[in-house]
Amino acid sequence: VQLQASGGGLVQPGGSLRLSCAASGRAFSGYFMAWFRQAPGKEREFVAAITSTGENTYYADSVKGRFTISRDNARNTVYLQMNSLNPEDTAIYSCAAYLGRPSPYDTRRPEIYDYWGRGTQVTVSS
Repeated sequence: VQLQASGGGLVQPGGSLRLSCAASGRAFSGYFMAWFRQAPGKEREFVAAITSTGENTYYADSVKGRFTISRDNARNTVYLQMNSLNPEDTAIYSCAAYLGRPSPYDTRRPEIYDYWGRGTQVTVSS
């Protein structure tokens, strides 16, 4: 599976962005998908994840209530709708794929993911 994230950009505090992660290859619907982010000088951080069917979603506490992850298996795409953005959300956002379903604990561990896409920069600034 090859992944490509897009949709990043510069946005003012309080604004919104929608990121997309397009997957190529077969069996996208069998993958558990996640978004991670990495700010300058910081470690990679879990943001959100979604099961293969879209039935269950998981969020970091820092984005809960502001971000929404979703997927369209017919389009081989996973989305991250980001609202009420603040400067602390500034980072490179990357999508990742895991074949199967990890435990809730493992969901937040970047090392378990099988595939990663090139990230997209999100900058929140006035």
